[in-house]
Amino acid sequence: MSDKKLKELHTILAEKLLERVRDPECKASDMNVARQFLKDNNIDAIPVDNSPLGKLMNELPFELPKKPEISN
Repeated sequence: MSDKKLKELHTILAEKLLERVRDPECKASDMNVARQFLKDNNIDAIPVDNSPLGKLMNELPFELPKKPEISN
């Protein structure tokens, strides 16, 4: 398959996934496919205050691990 066709396929998949995620009837399985697509394409995000990811992180029912203290 040519690079042009692969890029076109990648773009179409991204557009269709975005449509599914925006759909009010989006299922958890659709979200998981979108999550895996982002992961497979090395798309990361850092949660910051007042961002959707930051708000999600604050709602999760667990505490973040504390950094270990370094003793001399």
